[in-house]
Amino acid sequence: MRQVVCLMAALLLPVLPGAGHPNHARPRMVSTAKQFLASLTPEQRERTQFRFDDEERFFWHYIPTDDIPGQYKRPRRGLMLKEMTAAQKHLAAAMLSAGLSQQGYIKATTIMSLEDVLRILEKDMKGRRDPEKYHFSVFGEPSDEGTWGYRIEGHHVSLHFTVVKGRAVGNPTFLGSNPAEVRSGPHTGLRVLGAEEDKGRALMRALTPEQRKIALVAEKAPSDILTTTDRQAALKGQPGGLSASKMSAAQRQMLADLIAEYVDNLPAELAEQRRERVKAAGNQLWFAWAGVVEPGGPHYYRVQAPGFLIEYDNTQNQANHIHTVWRDFNGDWGVDLLKEHYQTSPAAHGHDAAGARRTP
Repeated sequence: MRQVVCLMAALLLPVLPGAGHPNHARPRMVSTAKQFLASLTPEQRERTQFRFDDEERFFWHYIPTDDIPGQYKRPRRGLMLKEMTAAQKHLAAAMLSAGLSQQGYIKATTIMSLEDVLRILEKDMKGRRDPEKYHFSVFGEPSDEGTWGYRIEGHHVSLHFTVVKGRAVGNPTFLGSNPAEVRSGPHTGLRVLGAEEDKGRALMRALTPEQRKIALVAEKAPSDILTTTDRQAALKGQPGGLSASKMSAAQRQMLADLIAEYVDNLPAELAEQRRERVKAAGNQLWFAWAGVVEPGGPHYYRVQAPGFLIEYDNTQNQANHIHTVWRDFNGDWGVDLLKEHYQTSPAAHGHDAAGARRTP
């Protein structure tokens, strides 16, 4: 658990200059990213900072760092925690904290600590499981009113933050947990994403037999989230599952509580954006389940709305391995904000809707 200790210690750091109102994430993102970049050597900075329009900004995955070259014929880029000095690790932790709520920060750092649990369980002697194999990347130049972003990624953590003309967004957001429940050793009973599992199952159990038939979209759960690492989240066909309009008031409240577990992983400013999407959806929300309902069996659920998608699966390692993700159908990586900006700005010429410079 040495990485959690290091990361949590960053919470004791003084507030950085320009941190701003406690509900405003963007000033904290700017100040922490600037402090982090300023701490790097020229060689470290070259490996950490990319152009904002670099295609690297859209690359993401939640498998271990050591598995990326075999699957993608390229390394996972960005500066790893294990390559940083102690002071740089504190600043990296501050940057991670700037993009998350306290709840989200605790989840992310505890997920990182599970690499030590896996190292022991798997008798890993090659360093594949390492709580310091998490990479930090910055895209563009952090500024209060400019356009830039950053990514924090490693096994079961993939976080993406984008600032467009002073407006910050935090999608996609992937968090996973292996094991979902630690069943041996000093951390027995630890369930990092236990609320995501319990709230989803509680809603499924609260449905009537007829409602459950509609919500159950497959007897067998998929082996992973369906959108995996697609650049743009999309599901084929019309939303499946049970519509919120067919739920009782109590069931709709349980659905709201489930969604809130994902909303509240982000700080107030970004969480409010998600709440606005939920509010705009109204009863255009669908809850779908696949697999076993009782604890211990492989299962999957999703919450789908016109503007966003939540996916959860727990099927691997004898159903003790969770993946969760929040995707915005049109807003991941700030694409919707970029489209609006480039359509209204005279400087937009020569750029596409995603903010990448077109080839002449």
